[in-house]
Order: sequence, then structure tokens, then C-alpha cells
Amino acid sequence: MKLGRGLRATGYGLRGQTKSARAKRRAGKRKKEAGIALVMVMGAIAILTVMLAEFQDETSAELAAATAQRDSLQAEYMARSAVNLSRLLIATEPTMRKAIAPMFMLMKKTPPQLPVWEFSDRLLGAFNDEESGKEFATTVGLDLSQGKNLGLKGGKYELVIVDEDSKINVNLGAANDIAHIRLAQELMSLMGPPQYSPLFEQRDSTGQFHDRLATCQALIDWADVDEQAFNCDLSQLSAAQNAGVEDAWYRLLRKPYGRKNAPYDSLNELHMVRGVSEDFWSTFIDPDPTNPKKRVITVWGQGAVNVNTANAQTLLGVVCAGAPQAGICTNIDQASLFLTGVTMARGITMGAPMFGNTRDFVQAMSGQGQLGPLLASIGMKPIVFKSQSEFQKSITTESKMFSIYAVGVKKGYRRETRVQVHAVVDFRNAPNLSAPAPAATTGLPGATPPPAAPGTSGTSGTANADAIAQANAPSTGGTVVYYRVE
Repeated sequence: MKLGRGLRATGYGLRGQTKSARAKRRAGKRKKEAGIALVMVMGAIAILTVMLAEFQDETSAELAAATAQRDSLQAEYMARSAVNLSRLLIATEPTMRKAIAPMFMLMKKTPPQLPVWEFSDRLLGAFNDEESGKEFATTVGLDLSQGKNLGLKGGKYELVIVDEDSKINVNLGAANDIAHIRLAQELMSLMGPPQYSPLFEQRDSTGQFHDRLATCQALIDWADVDEQAFNCDLSQLSAAQNAGVEDAWYRLLRKPYGRKNAPYDSLNELHMVRGVSEDFWSTFIDPDPTNPKKRVITVWGQGAVNVNTANAQTLLGVVCAGAPQAGICTNIDQASLFLTGVTMARGITMGAPMFGNTRDFVQAMSGQGQLGPLLASIGMKPIVFKSQSEFQKSITTESKMFSIYAVGVKKGYRRETRVQVHAVVDFRNAPNLSAPAPAATTGLPGATPPPAAPGTSGTSGTANADAIAQANAPSTGGTVVYYRVE
């Protein structure tokens, strides 16, 4: 008893030990609970962080997609504006030609078509971005600061107008027999020079051979409406319609298909024609994809080639079609001289037309007229055409079909959005621009009364018919025959 009292007195008894253990257990429990709470808080923070990051990513992606869509739409409409301005520019060319007609009449010459489309980037600079506007103002000598609603804000457009009548039109294969023969002559003359022989002596990707005659025949047979094979052998033109049935080459491919037997709709369709390999494409169709002006072949055009705007390679093919025995068609040196001379002449004139009509071109190639002696002085021999009248039908000095390549550029933060619009416009039936009629002023002597409202008189039917006829009338801006947004 005395011992127990002593232990209790000193604090080392059993009861004291129990209190101490309980305190430790409570402290440990509290630590454990605090640790669990900390883990739960950290887990909640981690989950919230992941959710926040995912939400931020989704929001950023949606914002970027919305911004890209907005910029793409704005860039597309910038390109569309460039297309419409280009159509207006081309439509004004006949009016400009009339202004210089008296000067050519004094020289007893026909005023040529002015290639205004070659200078579209400068002539339309006032409607482009600020930098282009400054170049336009410097060129013309105008102060654009006094104008209103000029130029584009936050973007610009890049414009290239291509004269499709300056190229060989393979859609002649969908026309009559005479057009077939003319196209065959032009294609064979284009592919005829000996430097292109290796291209037709090697296998294509499928292991097949396609010589000049087979490729020419395939280009024509794809677009003609019959099932008869066309003979591109110029020495047997009389048997051109009796060359047998079109072959079944397309049916023997790994993924077979048939000929279209209808006009080409686009240039890309040429990839489906027999013999049109990548080498053929880069040599005769589109040598430089970044510069569509260098194209040699087209599927749009009025058929005749514009000798004022065609490049040297196209002109060589067209001339050799009318004079296959000429020196430039049989002699490499003469052909090189012709190509060099045409290129130098274009550089000297800086795009100005050299021929007022087709007769001037024929005379120049024959060594006559003003340019004939000049060509002879550089060593080019005169060309004797098989038929000058027939050759003149295959050429022209006025273009009516144009490809407009407009690229809208919308500038953003550390990036830019580009949208290209390719439109082909036909001006063959487009009426000339005319000044708008003065507004009628009622109440004055000789004033024209305003037209009656439809339905107020017996002439309403005639008025409606006139309105329909006006709606269907050709536009001064030409007719769009091809339109693609890329």
C-alpha cells in the first residue's frame, strides 16, 4: 500500500502511464487525420488542375478554330473582291482602246488589244493594302488620303490574271473534224522537237510506253464524242476518221475507268489521260506551278491562239502546225533562235502588243512587213505556210477567256491565313461598258417621266418580260465558267 501510494505520488503509476498513452494515441490519430485531409486536398487540387487544363485546352482549341474560320472567311472575301475588280478591269479595256484608236488611225493601223491584265497588281493597288495603295499613288500621282473606303484593313490580296487564249486548247477535241485536225497539228508540233524524244521513249509508272502519236490520240479521244480513234499521223490526215475503234487501255488498269467522251472540265482532268505522266505534265502543261502564266496547254479558250500574248514555246507549236517543213520546226538551231528572239522581243516591249491583226503576224513570219526584215537580220529564215488563210483562222490578236488567280491574305498574330480563288471568265458575249443614263428629273421641260409601277397599266406584262430579258442578258463583267475555292 505504501508502495502504490509512492508511485502515484511520483506520477509513475499505472494511471499515469495510461493517460500518457492516451495522449500519444490521440496525437497520432490527429496526425493521421491531418495526413488524410492533406492527401484529399492535394487530390482535389490535382483533379481541379487537370480539369482546368482540359477546359483551357478545349477553350483554346475552340477559340483557335473560330479565329481560323473567321480569318478564312475574311481571306476568301478579299479574294472574291480581287476577282470582281479584275472582271471590271478587263471590261474597261475596250474603252481604253477607243481612246488610243485615233493615234493608230493616223498610222493606218488597227489598234491592238491592250493587255491591262498584265498590270492588274498596280492598276488595282488602290483597293489593296496600304503598301499597294502607296505604289499606286506613286505610279499615278494621286493622293489617296482624300478617298473614302479605299484599301483593305488587316489583310491584302495577291492577284494573277492569265490569258487562256494564249495557250493551246485541248478542248478543240470536242469540236468538229477541222478542229480535231488543227489540234493534232498543234500537239504534234509542240511535242515534235527531238529534245523531247527521251520523254516518249521511257516507261511510265505502270511500265507502259506512250509515244507521241499515242499521247496525241489519247488527248483528242478523251474529249471527242465518238468511239473512233483519231489518227494524229499528219501524213495520213485523209484516214484520220478511219483509225479504228478506240483502244481499251483504260479498262486494263488496276482501277479501270472509261473515257469521258466530253469536253474537259478542268486541267486536273488531264491527269487521267493516257500518256500524261508527271514528266509530260511538267514539260508541256504546267512547267511552273507557282507561275500559271507559263502554262502551255489549257482546257478553256476560244480555240484560236493569241500571238500577242502566247509564250515562245506555244508560238513555236502553233507556227509549226501551219508550216511543218519550216526551218524552226526541223532545225534545232533555228528553233532556239526563234525561242530566243520571241523572248527578247517580249522583254523589250514589256508586254506591249506587237501585232494589230493576224495578217501582221503572218507577214512578220514570212519576212515581210516591219518586223520581217528584223527577224531576218538575226538569222531567222522566212516561213512559208501551207495556207496563210487557214493558218490565220488558228490565231488571233484579241483574248476573250481569262483565268483569275486571287489569293486573299488575312494577317493574324504570328500567322496568316491564305485562301485562293480560281475563276475563269468568258468575255466573248460581254457587252461594252457604257456610261449610265442621267437620272430623270420630273417637273422640267423635256424631262422623262418615271416608269410606271408594275401592275398599274396594261404594259406590266411587257415590263416583266423586259426585266427577265435583262436578268438573262450577258454581264459586262463576263460569264464565269469555272470557279474553285482552295
